[in-house]
Amino acid sequence: MGTILKEVILKSVALMTGTESEARVCPSEKKGIRFHFAGKCIEASIDNVISTQHCTVIGNNETKIMLIEHFMAACAICKIDSLDVYLSHYELPILDGASKEWVEAFVSAGIKFPDETKYTVKENLKYLNGKTHLVVLPSNELNITYSVNYKHQDLKNRWVSFDINKLDEIIEARTFGYLSELEMLQKAGYARGANLENTLGLTDNGYTSELKSEFEPVKHKILDLIGDFYLAGCNILNFKGEIIVKEAGHTVHTIVAKELKDKLIMEA
Repeated sequence: MGTILKEVILKSVALMTGTESEARVCPSEKKGIRFHFAGKCIEASIDNVISTQHCTVIGNNETKIMLIEHFMAACAICKIDSLDVYLSHYELPILDGASKEWVEAFVSAGIKFPDETKYTVKENLKYLNGKTHLVVLPSNELNITYSVNYKHQDLKNRWVSFDINKLDEIIEARTFGYLSELEMLQKAGYARGANLENTLGLTDNGYTSELKSEFEPVKHKILDLIGDFYLAGCNILNFKGEIIVKEAGHTVHTIVAKELKDKLIMEA
């Protein structure tokens, strides 16, 4: 099992609700990542996903935990699979809008790494729906290619490939959205905690702040994919396969992850 060596506490505004949120992350010798809120416990599992509107939400009839994808991506990147997370609010703190602060906190706490396990699939998995594709193919090594097609000069029919040697660019890639849609989203109850530090705004001719790296929004989509797939027990960084994604999001990620869960093959 992989876990941290001591507890860490992180807090910030929550992206969707705008409420202050604190997460106390504790080591565990029990396999699994569990979120605790208001006396209830929900395991981070693809089977517990209840919504993918604007973010990935897990829950049941009693409670829900919102925007878990950046946290789960950080756990995958740090090879952590055993934690108890105690929350003051049902939405995780957004922190830097990416996974960098989570990763830094885990590293500073110290990490007990599990034995490395490599996974693959024996058959192709495909989700094809109009312009949206997500395909997983067997391969001897990991390759991820992600495509977006946004109304933005840098992000129209843009393909970006994952480079393990530039993992930091994925870790620090912030959540994003069109600046012109912010007011509408906030009136609908979303993005109330968005600010220039945790969100990259897309304008007609550029961005609301300097990019962390080239094509940062597409790299954030790869970060989301890592977090969503980890809910199915698939750590992409330990996966040997070709993953091709075109104009997808949390809904498609989780649909394919649920199918992938039953088709992962552990390599000898």
